[in-house]
Amino acid sequence: MRFLAIRLEWASAIFRQPEAILTELLAAARWALSLGLYGGILVGLGFAVRDEVFAPAAVLCIVVLALGFTGGINFALESWENVPPEQTMRQPLGGPGLILASSLRPSSTVIVLLQEPTEPGGARVVAIPGQPLQYQPEFTGRDPSLASLPPIRFMNESPWFLRSLAIDLRLSAENKRQLFNEGLVPFSMYTGALILLLCSLSFIMKISAWPMVSMLVGCLAFRGILALEVFFNSSEMQDVFDSFLQNRLPLSLAVPLIFAGIAFLAYLYSFLIYLAKRQSEYAD
Repeated sequence: MRFLAIRLEWASAIFRQPEAILTELLAAARWALSLGLYGGILVGLGFAVRDEVFAPAAVLCIVVLALGFTGGINFALESWENVPPEQTMRQPLGGPGLILASSLRPSSTVIVLLQEPTEPGGARVVAIPGQPLQYQPEFTGRDPSLASLPPIRFMNESPWFLRSLAIDLRLSAENKRQLFNEGLVPFSMYTGALILLLCSLSFIMKISAWPMVSMLVGCLAFRGILALEVFFNSSEMQDVFDSFLQNRLPLSLAVPLIFAGIAFLAYLYSFLIYLAKRQSEYAD
């Protein structure tokens, strides 16, 4: 909810159309829902392992709650998108004297707007590192002699790991939205198989006696599942699955069947480990 509040505040401060705020909020909610699905299952598995909850009961509860939560929120978002946007007033970003910088570095190019930001052809002062200040009475693009000025670009200072995570979460959210629009059955099959796969990694939570270490390893494993989900749903892999199946099965079943197969192997591994421990206890 804090993330959605920040996104809404950011969207309302930018000069956009009135319906852009609702669009930004819905996009942020879908992104947060995908993050909440992975994070909620991870926290739930960690709690179940730490408190020694009966594993089949814990997995069943997590699957039912996660599937119901994801489906319900998706239904709410799709219904909310049909609500007509409110007629909000356009608020310009700043006023005369607004400073635009390409980055926070001291060597970045800086533009000072001398008029209202809503007037794109207004006068401005440009400060380029290593060059004297340049006064532009009008927009640079209208003066061919000033075309050599470097463009102002907005830079993202966040590390690539976080940016790639945000991109994969967005792609995962878009895929779930598309499946939800296709019908409840395709969405339930895909999301259910994904949740089963995530829950099958509960054995990772027992990898260390320290819960924090197990949680960190679980985060890495879930990040790998997210990357695998995005990879399988790419257009290239969908073409590979289509050529391999050759109309034997619907293409929409390819990824859920793979997830279910990997989950079955993981559950089988956990069951065999459980039998081996029980046998060693009886031997002692």
